[in-house]
Amino acid sequence: MNEKELKYYNKRGNWNFSEIKCIIEKLTNWDYYEKIKENSNEKSLCLDLGTGGGEKVLKYYPKVGMIIGTDFAKEMIETARRNALKYPDKNVKFTVMDSLNMTFPAETFDLISARHTIINAKQIYKTLSKNGVLIIEGVDKKDCWAIKELFGKGQAYSDEIAISEKDYNDIKEAGFSKIEKVKILENEYYETEEDLMKLLIETPILDNFSEIRNDFEHSGKIEKELFDEYVRKFKTDKGILLKRVSYGIVAVK
Repeated sequence: MNEKELKYYNKRGNWNFSEIKCIIEKLTNWDYYEKIKENSNEKSLCLDLGTGGGEKVLKYYPKVGMIIGTDFAKEMIETARRNALKYPDKNVKFTVMDSLNMTFPAETFDLISARHTIINAKQIYKTLSKNGVLIIEGVDKKDCWAIKELFGKGQAYSDEIAISEKDYNDIKEAGFSKIEKVKILENEYYETEEDLMKLLIETPILDNFSEIRNDFEHSGKIEKELFDEYVRKFKTDKGILLKRVSYGIVAVK
């Protein structure tokens, strides 16, 4: 995630994708929360960066000693604290913090997880205990590439170096002893045009993609035409196909 995307997420208090109808077809045998489970135990002290509204941490994080979830957006953390009330048995605390300016003491955490968020590898390395583990899942440059190419814009579209490579290089430079990087492929099939439209409006996949208004402003009309062209090309029996490309990293201090 770059600084532009950081500002995008900072504007949002929370979002809910539960109403979007989508079938996910996993093509790569790599699971973020399984990796966390494999590298933690019931005594582990874990830090989750960019925790957002906490929904995924609360639902999917394995049983550990404690989870501290952080996010730079105060609104997100307020949402996470409200969501935590539904999980009274989960040992988790949420706090506002910038992932690029971490304030925890050195060698505090056994595991640090970061999903779809910006990181500071050197600060993470310092904050991890000896043999501590960093686990990352992020959106890569080629994610949703067909629709980005059609629109000529989008998340990481003009990046000179893919964020997966930047993260890998930063982690290596920070001093981690063992680093594993995996490309993660998934196919998403959206049931209707409205489901795909909602996703594009609510996420930064396409920069500044705006909902098509009834008055069909010039820019909105162009985007509607491009959107319709994409639907024609990628509509299948399973739904409207969106090819997702992300990356996973497991690094040991």
